[in-house]
Amino acid sequence: MEKYIDYSIDKIIELCKTPSPTGFTKKAIKKLEKIFKEIGYEYNITNKGSLIVDLGGEGNAVAFAAHIDTLGAMVRSIKDNGRIRLTRLGGFPLNFVETENCIIHTRDLKEYSGTIQVIHPAVHVYSDAGSMKREEQNMELIIDEKVFNKEDVQKLGIQTGDFVSFDSRSVYTESGFIKSRHLDDKASAGILIGIAKYIKENNIKLNRKVYIIFTTYEEVGHGGSFVPADIKEMISVDMGAVGEDLETNEFKVSICSKDSGGPYDYEVTTDLINIAKKLDLNYAIDVYPYYGSDVEATLRAGYDIKHALIGPGVFASHGYERTHKEGIENTFKLILDYISK
Repeated sequence: MEKYIDYSIDKIIELCKTPSPTGFTKKAIKKLEKIFKEIGYEYNITNKGSLIVDLGGEGNAVAFAAHIDTLGAMVRSIKDNGRIRLTRLGGFPLNFVETENCIIHTRDLKEYSGTIQVIHPAVHVYSDAGSMKREEQNMELIIDEKVFNKEDVQKLGIQTGDFVSFDSRSVYTESGFIKSRHLDDKASAGILIGIAKYIKENNIKLNRKVYIIFTTYEEVGHGGSFVPADIKEMISVDMGAVGEDLETNEFKVSICSKDSGGPYDYEVTTDLINIAKKLDLNYAIDVYPYYGSDVEATLRAGYDIKHALIGPGVFASHGYERTHKEGIENTFKLILDYISK
C-alpha cells in the first residue's frame, strides 16, 4: 500500500501546481482526464464541468466527492496607474495572499505573472504599511510587465473578469509534511486518485457501486448540486480543519459529526468511526462551526441521500496550508475499508 500513498502524494502536488480557481478549472479537469486514462477508467464530464468516475461494484451506490476548484481572484478593475484591483473567489482574509505571486489568465488564453501587494507596501515610504486594513480597496496586483496606465494593461489583453490564480508553493519535506496552497481540497482529490489506482491494480472487490466525483464549484457553494441519480450515500472528502477546540491534527483522518449545515448522517458517520476504531487508525471526531461541504449542496438540490464528511487534517485552512503523509494514509485506509468486501 505504501507505493499508493506515495502515488497519492505525487498527484496531490501535481494538482496543487495546476491552477484551478473556482470557475476556471479546465486545466485541472484535463489533468484528471489524463490520469484516469492512464489508470484505465472511463469517466464522464458533466455539463457543469465536474468529472465522475465509476469504479465498479453493484447496488447501494455510494459517491465520494472531492473538489478541485480552489480559492483565487478575478480582475475587478484596471486602475489608471496600470495596477489591478481584485475581487475574491472564495472566502479568505486578504492578508493570506499579501505578497503572493500569481498569474492572470486572460480570455484569449494568455498568461501574465504578477504579485499581490497592499497599496502602501514600502516601510521606507508609508507609515501605515503595516497597519493599513487589508481589504479589497487597499490591495492590488502589480503586473510583471512594463505598464504605466490603464491603456498599457488593456493592450496586453487583460480585462475585467479575467481569472487570477495563486502560486501554490508546494513542498514535500523529508519528514513527511506537505506544504502548499490548495490542499483544500487537492489533498483529498489525490487520495481518491490513489484509491482508484489501488482498486484497479489489485482487483479489489467492492461491496457496492462506487463513484468518485471531482467537483468544480465547491468554494462558492454549489459544487455538489448535481450527482449520479442512483446514489444512496455521498461522502465528501475534504480537509479536516485544525485549530483550537478541535481534536484533528495533520496526522489524523477527521470524521466530522456536524458543521455549519448541521449534523451528518448518524448511521454513516457511526460506520466510519467504527471502521477507524477497527483498523486502529489515528482519527478524530470533530464539529466545525465555520464549514460547509459539497454533500450539503447535494442535499439542498433535493437528493434523498445519507451523507458524511471525512478528510485529512489540514493546518492553516485557506492560507498556506500543511498536512502530513500520515493524515493522507489514515484517510486512504478508512475509505478503502468502507467500500471493500
